[in-house]
Amino acid sequence: MVPPFHINLNYNSVFPPIGDLFGELMRVDPSTIKGAETLMLGEMLTLPQNFGNIFLGETFSSYISVHNDSNQVVKDILVKADLQTSSQRLNLSASNSAVAELKPECCIDDVIHHEVKEIGTHILVCAVSYTTQYGEKLYFRKFFKFQVLKPLDVKTKFYNAETDEVFLEAQIQNITTSPMFMEKVSLEPSMMYNVSELNIVTNSDDGESTFGKMSYLQPMDTRQYLYCLKPKPEYAEKAGVIKGVTVIGKLDIVWKTNLGERGRLQTSQLQRMAPGYGDIRLSLEMIPDTVNIEEPFDIICKITNCSERTMDLVLEMCNTRSVHWCGISGRQLGKLSPGAFLSLPLTLLSSMQGLQSISGLRLTDTFLKRTYEYDDIAQVCVICPYTSNES
Repeated sequence: MVPPFHINLNYNSVFPPIGDLFGELMRVDPSTIKGAETLMLGEMLTLPQNFGNIFLGETFSSYISVHNDSNQVVKDILVKADLQTSSQRLNLSASNSAVAELKPECCIDDVIHHEVKEIGTHILVCAVSYTTQYGEKLYFRKFFKFQVLKPLDVKTKFYNAETDEVFLEAQIQNITTSPMFMEKVSLEPSMMYNVSELNIVTNSDDGESTFGKMSYLQPMDTRQYLYCLKPKPEYAEKAGVIKGVTVIGKLDIVWKTNLGERGRLQTSQLQRMAPGYGDIRLSLEMIPDTVNIEEPFDIICKITNCSERTMDLVLEMCNTRSVHWCGISGRQLGKLSPGAFLSLPLTLLSSMQGLQSISGLRLTDTFLKRTYEYDDIAQVCVICPYTSNES
């Protein structure tokens, strides 16, 4: 028995044609619902059996209309819309209750929405069950297939700074065939970090993006976004905490297509391998950029015990050809507990001009009789403050 119903679906991502010619075509088309031309729903909006592609992160919206084409009143009409993906089947119907009756030339309407979160083939399954006036229970289905593609290609790179800062470079490429308006690209940091966005013009009062006011990304174009992450104070003070693989955060990307439809993607948690510092980490908290030749200058070193045992440290300062340390070499620094640190002010001078490397620090753990050498800790520019006046 041929079902006295007609299912019409309308997809939300193309423009409807207009004009009297189109209305006439709708009226004479046998596959179109009677009176559909008065609803201003174009043929381009009618969902075919296989209607093409949409992109991951977009919202699939569709208008479902079940029309009684017969001259009979039917009862207990249940309309169900399911979306079948490669991993699950989702019920998209707004209501799962049956309609008591449907008179001839009347219809049941529903609008469904679904944020697409999987790549691959999706099948929209529309099922209708009803009871005829003779008590016969009937059922039929229609299938609508579409592909979900990846709209963006995201690559990340991490750069570790000596000051515990982490710089994240995110490369985002538009791999669709249409331009995108990049509404937002932000980094949501993990609980261990604070983040600073480096994609804003520094001398701009209104926070203008480095990519300009019209942030369009053309097909196959790539854009780099840069972020700086700093450990929160409660984690930065515990050197042993930030070790091994750590979670940095996740990228949140929002865009609009050329029809104004919004899409959104969030990456999985980004991870990086924290640099290994061995048992003892020596870093600089303060150093001048430029110093005068043969004039003492001060630096502040931070010594952190990254091991799981207490150390008893002795500091030795070895002069190099251009850098000379001021103070007593071989002095006791005392015991340093696991995860603890100490700030050590030191004085030195340079006997040569130019960019000089600071080297020659030695730390010895008297418990294990182990010596740790630190060379090329930093660089400083040495200049001559004296100028000669030629007559």
